[in-house]
Amino acid sequence: MVAAVFIAFSLPPYLSMDPAQSRVPAPDFFPPHFVMLSLHVVFGSIAMITCCLQIWPWFRRRWPGAHRMIGRVYVFGGCLPSGLLGLVVGVATPFGPVTMVSNVMLALLWLGCTLAGWRMARQRRFVDHRRWMVRSFALTMSIITNRLWGVGFTIMLSPQLDTTFHGDEALMAATVSALGAWLGWVLPLLLAEWWLERGDAARRRLRAAR
Repeated sequence: MVAAVFIAFSLPPYLSMDPAQSRVPAPDFFPPHFVMLSLHVVFGSIAMITCCLQIWPWFRRRWPGAHRMIGRVYVFGGCLPSGLLGLVVGVATPFGPVTMVSNVMLALLWLGCTLAGWRMARQRRFVDHRRWMVRSFALTMSIITNRLWGVGFTIMLSPQLDTTFHGDEALMAATVSALGAWLGWVLPLLLAEWWLERGDAARRRLRAAR
């Protein structure tokens, strides 16, 4: 539900193909920015929708064939093109080098975790497949937490525009973007790792008790 609401809010401006509707200002040095950003958002939306089905336990058990088919769409019709486009628009971000480094790291980790999960499935190593796809899911959905952090930091820092930022709106925007960019994916990935390790520890205790 959260993913559906987020997509319904975020996707329409990029389907219009009107650069004036973009929520990210296009840098002057990279004219194709809006087109590539729009495609990144479209493919990312496909990844978010298909990922929600993939992590639904009932759906996986009831429709294993559909799970495999949608998984291919998730990897090759969502994460792979969106991640590659994310590398490009991440490097061309107008919000400064700190955000750029975060965007590039996120794109590389997203691609790496997703492809590792796909490879594990191909090798029928389904326990490892699940672990990598949990990480991929966390990174896929991190755009939501990124935006939430952005709203929170904007509200928090706006009163300091004329003091801390000396009236420089671009500096404040870059600061908000950098904080949201890093916290947006680092915390969900750490949470995913904690959840995986918690499950592993519970299984180890169960085996030890037998």
